[in-house]
Amino acid sequence: MPQRGTAARLRDVAWLLAPLGLAILAGAAVYAVTHYQVVTVSGDSMRPTYRPGGRLLIEQVDANEIRRGDVVLIAPPERYMAAPVVRRVIGIGGDHVVGVGNRVTVNGKPLDEPYVKDADENVTARAYDVMVPDGRLFVLGDHRANANDSRYHLGEQSGSFAVTGVRGRTRENSGIPAVLLVSGGAGVALILGGIGGYAARRRARRLLPPPHQAWSSALSG
Repeated sequence: MPQRGTAARLRDVAWLLAPLGLAILAGAAVYAVTHYQVVTVSGDSMRPTYRPGGRLLIEQVDANEIRRGDVVLIAPPERYMAAPVVRRVIGIGGDHVVGVGNRVTVNGKPLDEPYVKDADENVTARAYDVMVPDGRLFVLGDHRANANDSRYHLGEQSGSFAVTGVRGRTRENSGIPAVLLVSGGAGVALILGGIGGYAARRRARRLLPPPHQAWSSALSG
């Protein structure tokens, strides 16, 4: 009975695709929860890059992945009462950072900082000349005239923050990461394919003659 064989195959496809799709979709959800978080900007220390009330997608990264220029969410236990803040990484362990007003050099090279809001304003923080200790970060806000950052804590480890306090790094593109789009889309497609296979099986079964009619037809043939 070819039609009965088709219905059985459709049943097998449905039973395979739907659970597989659910598993992939669940895996994507777990990955998103464990590797990403969304935070709301609460102050203007990072203007104009990030404005108060804006939402940022934060990606979890290992300490050895952090680079100069990264914007990180950091929760230093020794400052800010452990409340996480968003700051830009200027220097990493071993760097020589010198700043006068808004002019900053790292290892003797001037930084080009087009993102700084108040590049031509006088900044009240005093000049600094520091070596960043290993395992720590020298961080600044983009709104230098209104940012409580490393410049104001120079007496504590050269103003640096422990790299272990980094919660994650902001994504330049705040859209849904490609890995989640692909896996989530694949999961949904498989679930829909399983549902479609189940529906096709039911249609195929409705087209089959009852068993006694099929047996009668076989005898009469």
